Amino acid sequence: MPGAADGRGSGDRPGCGAHDGAREAPRRVGIHVTGIVQGVGMRPFVYREAVAHGLAGWVLNAADGVHIEAQGPAGRVSAFVRALGRRAPAAARVDRIDVAELAPEPDGAPDPTGDGREPAFRIVASDAEGARTTLVSPDIATCPDCLRELFDPADRRYRYPFINCTNCGPRFTIIRSLPYDRPATSMDAFPMCGACAAEYADPGDRRFHAQPDACFACGPHITWRERAGACGRDAVGTPAAGRTREESDAIIGRCADLLAAGGIVAVKGLGGFHLACDAGCDRAVRELRRRKHRGRKPLAVMVRSLGDAGALCEADDAERALLAGSIRPIVLLRRRPASGMGGEGPAGDAAGAPRIAPSVAFDLPELGVMLPYTPLQHLLLAACADRGVRALVMTSGNLAGEPIEVDDGAAWERLCARGVADALLGNDRAILARYDDSVVRVVRGAPAPVRRARGYAPRPLPLPPLPPGAVEPPCILACGPEQKATLALTRGDGDGRAALCFVSQHVGDVEGASVLEAWHGARRRIEDLFGLDPGALACDAHPSYLTSRWARGRAADRGLPLVEVQHHHAHIASVIAEAAARGDIDPALPVVGVALDGTGAGDDGTVWGGEVMTADLTRFDRVAHLRRWRLPGGSASIREPRRSALSLLAGTGLLGHPGAAPLVGAMGEPVRRVTLAMVERGVNSPLTSSMGRLFDAVAALLGICGEATYEGEPACLLEAAAQRARRSAPLAGFRLLSPEAPGLPRVIDTGPVLRSLLEGVSDGVPVDELARGFHESAARMVAQAAAEACREAGIRTVALSGGVFMNRLLLGRSVDLLEAAGLTVLVPRDVPVNDGCIAYGQAAVARARLAARGAGAVPSSRST
Repeated sequence: MPGAADGRGSGDRPGCGAHDGAREAPRRVGIHVTGIVQGVGMRPFVYREAVAHGLAGWVLNAADGVHIEAQGPAGRVSAFVRALGRRAPAAARVDRIDVAELAPEPDGAPDPTGDGREPAFRIVASDAEGARTTLVSPDIATCPDCLRELFDPADRRYRYPFINCTNCGPRFTIIRSLPYDRPATSMDAFPMCGACAAEYADPGDRRFHAQPDACFACGPHITWRERAGACGRDAVGTPAAGRTREESDAIIGRCADLLAAGGIVAVKGLGGFHLACDAGCDRAVRELRRRKHRGRKPLAVMVRSLGDAGALCEADDAERALLAGSIRPIVLLRRRPASGMGGEGPAGDAAGAPRIAPSVAFDLPELGVMLPYTPLQHLLLAACADRGVRALVMTSGNLAGEPIEVDDGAAWERLCARGVADALLGNDRAILARYDDSVVRVVRGAPAPVRRARGYAPRPLPLPPLPPGAVEPPCILACGPEQKATLALTRGDGDGRAALCFVSQHVGDVEGASVLEAWHGARRRIEDLFGLDPGALACDAHPSYLTSRWARGRAADRGLPLVEVQHHHAHIASVIAEAAARGDIDPALPVVGVALDGTGAGDDGTVWGGEVMTADLTRFDRVAHLRRWRLPGGSASIREPRRSALSLLAGTGLLGHPGAAPLVGAMGEPVRRVTLAMVERGVNSPLTSSMGRLFDAVAALLGICGEATYEGEPACLLEAAAQRARRSAPLAGFRLLSPEAPGLPRVIDTGPVLRSLLEGVSDGVPVDELARGFHESAARMVAQAAAEACREAGIRTVALSGGVFMNRLLLGRSVDLLEAAGLTVLVPRDVPVNDGCIAYGQAAVARARLAARGAGAVPSSRST
């Protein structure tokens, strides 16, 4: 009978002598393994386990997973099935193992050789057509076995910067086409030597069919180039390429010398270049900021070990697992008080924490930390540690507003020749897909992506089942938002039960030609690799987003259906789709959604961002929103939130309050006069209901941040102030007003909490306590508005999304209050809570609407 195993079985590997299991009846089974199991060494793993258990049969990759047939003594077969889940490669995600009993071959095990020899287990090649629907593994961090070899003087790959095996190394960033074989990757430029070829061909070897397999004799090599006059010792004698271990070590040593001297180096990684400098040298970090035009936005650091990460920051088990796992994203950790802070002195006591310069993250309570994930990074961090540098800033190798660099020549011209970096540590292996580092934080014990890129994308996400009888729509291209952009493509299974959504890596802010071209590159790559031909498009309803304008033109040119999805509906739909695909909720039932972010085009021509709605995957009704006010200068108010705060106070009649005097005094009289005139006349001053802009305005009102150097900075500093507070100032709450007319949404009045904040300022209440009080009031507003909407609609489930919920205090307190009210709360797990979720939400909405149209229903798309 068919069965399933979850991979958590117990039992040691059995012995395989001739007497083992001699009394047992033979058992023959067919096994189907599903999950993310392709491109991660599953076939060699299955082969080795089958041989170790003394079984005959075969294994092959197919479009729907890994298929296995195994025969042998019953006990060994059962142990083999348990091992498939228990010992699967680290990068494989085994969701399900289905086992079907088959009749044993009449003469024992099948003879796969066909020549009468003793039956064996074999690997069956995948066909090229099936491979186009195969799921390709993302890049995988250096595994423990390869790391041991990397630092083992007796190993032939000792200190080779590109060591890898079937359990680790580059995958998606080197693939040119499918099936995933060496000639279809950027490794085709490196014919294997005899030793590597023997490993590659041996099914029992850890490097069997490891496509990037190489060594000093036959593989890629690092390269070095530096600008004249770069800091540090004279570079004469440093090799241009590391073709031997000695040359390679000399380059790594020169790079470490330059970093220790305060220099900046462009270092090639898996998916693009980093800009690296000594994280403990404030002068170097500030110079990096100046050259890159980075402002005060926090920078990520790379340290060698969990011990160093733990000395800098608090890390629980889930955070340590992320840091040291097979993906190794940047993990946002809570900083230990004053740990590692320093300036120009030595890089930290050998027994203490690595030194982190104040300018790395300034006063923010979190620090982005990652561990090395490539062999070169391990070697470089070790060399830096020998020179007293125990932490490196590793930030994206690009200029502001441009995509990350991936080509050595272009990186030299744009980063080094322009004076951003002093030197370039590259290599001669081409990067075929541009990938930033992923960023993850742990929220309430579970990992939550902030930026989904290297290691996660393009692993597909499931989509919820369609209603019975619905027909799966054609492939949908969801074009995503403008900021934190991703795109998504769907692939159905024909009956609407097991569709997948391929969400691209983080692309960036699509506000110019260079990033738009990177967006198209990501689109074409997913379409080509997985054989996806979009038959419908979805986009944001914003009239000016570049990706939306492209989608409208593409749909018109090709006669394709186009579904425009309101920004905040896409936010909530992404949460619904995730939960419904997991089976946690019924996708046909509505939820109450709270979408809080900075900017989104509303259906009424205003800028939304503080929205409460009832929603499912086809429609939404806006049931409440923040009281609107004007943003003088539009985006100028985002860069200078004092303008927004002035407008907000004027609109609530609080401009003359004594607590407003510091804000008013901080603005010059001409700027103040012009700003108020713009607000009064409505000139270039769109109306907004944005919670993100409200957080910015409160930060300016409290004197925390009047001018922003990066998107979200005022809100980040406001949260940092709140986290420093030992207690919360008691503030008046928001007020939920009745609708002005039947059918209109309720208004959430900000007046009471603003007045209370101003009174606190005039009374001299500490700013940190006022910031904490505002967070408490905002969380209570979320809970009250959502609970009231649930009561009126007869709903018990609330979905939270939007970039404002990146705020740990707001999200945690909101969830606590909602759950205390007896409501079920949904938050994103697999996609970011910020705009990185929009493409997935658009795909889910478009799929549901197109399926409903195909069934004869025409759902209402939106409501104001």
